[in-house]
Amino acid sequence: MKKYLLAHDLGTSGNKATLYSTDGQLIKSQVFQYDTHFFNGNWAEQDPDIWWRAVAETTKAILSGIDSKHILAVSFSGQMQGCICVDRSGVPLRPAIIWADQRAQKETEELTSLIGMERFYHITGHRPSPSYSLLKLMWIKNNEPDVYNKTYKMLLCKDYMLFKLTGRYVTDYSDASGTNALDLNTLQWSDEILEAVKIHRDKLPEIMDSTQIAGGVTAEVAWLTGLAEGTPVVVGGGDGACAAVGAGCIKAGDTYSCLGSSAWIALAANKPVYDKEMRTFNFAHLVPGLIMPCGTMQTGGASYSWLKNELGLYEAAEAKKMGISPYDLINQKAMEAPPGANGILFLPYLLGERSPRWNVNARGAFIGLKMENKREDIFRAVLEGVAFNLKTILDVFKTYQDIQEITLIGGGARGELWRQIMADVYDIPVLKPNYLEEATSMGAAIAAGIGAGVFSDFSVIKQFVKIESETWPIKEHNAIYRKIYPVFEQAYESLIDVYERLADL
Repeated sequence: MKKYLLAHDLGTSGNKATLYSTDGQLIKSQVFQYDTHFFNGNWAEQDPDIWWRAVAETTKAILSGIDSKHILAVSFSGQMQGCICVDRSGVPLRPAIIWADQRAQKETEELTSLIGMERFYHITGHRPSPSYSLLKLMWIKNNEPDVYNKTYKMLLCKDYMLFKLTGRYVTDYSDASGTNALDLNTLQWSDEILEAVKIHRDKLPEIMDSTQIAGGVTAEVAWLTGLAEGTPVVVGGGDGACAAVGAGCIKAGDTYSCLGSSAWIALAANKPVYDKEMRTFNFAHLVPGLIMPCGTMQTGGASYSWLKNELGLYEAAEAKKMGISPYDLINQKAMEAPPGANGILFLPYLLGERSPRWNVNARGAFIGLKMENKREDIFRAVLEGVAFNLKTILDVFKTYQDIQEITLIGGGARGELWRQIMADVYDIPVLKPNYLEEATSMGAAIAAGIGAGVFSDFSVIKQFVKIESETWPIKEHNAIYRKIYPVFEQAYESLIDVYERLADL
């Protein structure tokens, strides 16, 4: 009789529930999409209860025809760096402020002045930024004191699901390391930081290993989800750390990139990478004892999605008639343009930017448009702009570690053209594994399996993840991109003052 592991991947655009057998086979999956409320230029919120509805409904749907007693454990991967304030009953007091939100700029200045940028970076592995949970909680304290005073715990996305299933307020080290409140050297909440900003550590959840069991499914929610009462709920981790496991990035020296709504490049390392210019940052890895140096851009796949929604309406309509993905037609069109997009640069800063720019005022731009340019040039320029921007992160890590290849996961990895562009820009092979959008849930499922005693450690991922293709750089294309890349960098630098002036309008 088969036994199963259930993993949920709570992303920005929806939740994907995935059922795996204990031999690593993907049995089935179910998606529940939800919206993000973007407003005030760079604010972004979601309703935590829509996450819970997504988890409950996808769980019930995915268990159709499955004996719930054969589910050995449930675990989660979740979007990181959010802020959910709940009262003593676990009821959200306001919408969740998610990772993309950049409103806490004054709080970032305050925290930097209290601790000092370099000191803070060496405590947390991160620089202070509006992206992080603590800064969002500080904003609530300063601007919504009634909400702050009623807040019993600040939770992250997956942590709220753990509470809903088990009644416990817990997080894991990977998510905790994305709050700006964890001391990465001791793996404890930093008293120095919390005391400086006058936030009591009791408002933060207990930290556990990703493979520990948070509790069992309560009787109250068992009937809502279809899960058996008492089913072990394993803590899981932040989406970046779970994706690292799902990409097979589990030993020092491994490198991977995820091309989702946001996009990032990360390593597995034995110690943090403390960059002299603090361009990149460090998370705790899902694998105990490892660190995950990382650089994240705000709108990787989101730039592609924006292109589809705003400039690819014809392709979207045609794809609907043909019953295929609109991205397939956009890619076909982009292939008609040569490397360099006939002189167009795209700066992919549609939601400000994180690593390595750290500029909340950065904005997107097309540069170099001419009367002779066509739609295919614009399409290709977007794909190249994201690749150029990720190269800025990769180049930082290349100064600390020899990187010979990179594994690419996420929805964007499906496109052969985008993989080729990245290989050409990076000048290293790009590997595509058999699990792309399921990599994060696979990482959570491995954590669940370890917690349930099915797997001994994270090395089991090598049995499940196989490399399906390798895309090697084309020398002629790389030569073109080597000439364009410095212009891309100069374009960003030249517009910094313009961004500042636009922010004041």
